[in-house]
Amino acid sequence: MSQDPWLQNYDATCRLAQEIAENIHERNRQQRTGGNPAKINMTLRATLQKLKQNIAQLRESLLRASSSRRIMQSECDRRQNLIDDLLTREKQLNATFKGDITEPEPSRSTLMAGGSGASGGISANPWLINESEETKGLTFGEIKQQQQRVIEAQDAGLDALAAVISRQKIMGQEIGNELDEQNEIIDDLAHLVDNTDGRIRNETRRVKLVETKSASCGMLVVIVLLLIAIIVVAAWPK
Repeated sequence: MSQDPWLQNYDATCRLAQEIAENIHERNRQQRTGGNPAKINMTLRATLQKLKQNIAQLRESLLRASSSRRIMQSECDRRQNLIDDLLTREKQLNATFKGDITEPEPSRSTLMAGGSGASGGISANPWLINESEETKGLTFGEIKQQQQRVIEAQDAGLDALAAVISRQKIMGQEIGNELDEQNEIIDDLAHLVDNTDGRIRNETRRVKLVETKSASCGMLVVIVLLLIAIIVVAAWPK
């Protein structure tokens, strides 16, 4: 018989919480040894958000099952207690990640182990971890100082990036202004070319008109000269 889907999701959420606790432990170790925990911090933020979503889904699923009376009230109460334990653990993990506490205190609450929930059995919370020897001598203040140094380094990198972006923005604005000026020059040249072209066409028409008139006058002069020649010839004594 297959396990209840709610219990399967619950087991997966427990494993996710265990993974988060282990990653926080590894992050703290990297901070103590001078490593760069930026990548693992990004992973932790994403998995903490997913843990929150999974718990919300478990709560909504339990509410639907209770409303439809698919499970008995006693089982509903037991699962609600498990969700409450998960919520407590989520708060502890978030506080540890943010540095509010160095290690979450071990809880005496119990959670169902995978496969035992269907029969009503429970076992110790599988994703609570004890403080290791490496962290016992580390104070909260030391962890805060390490985190502060990491934050300062990240802030310095962000400031440098902001300065580069600011310079690029200024360069972009200057290029844009230069392009606007070039476009205005091009527009002026286009207008000048249009005006010049119009003037050339007008002058061409005038030249043609003058040529036409000149040709007409020449013909008239020739005719007059021919008439004069005819008259002279006719009047010349023979």
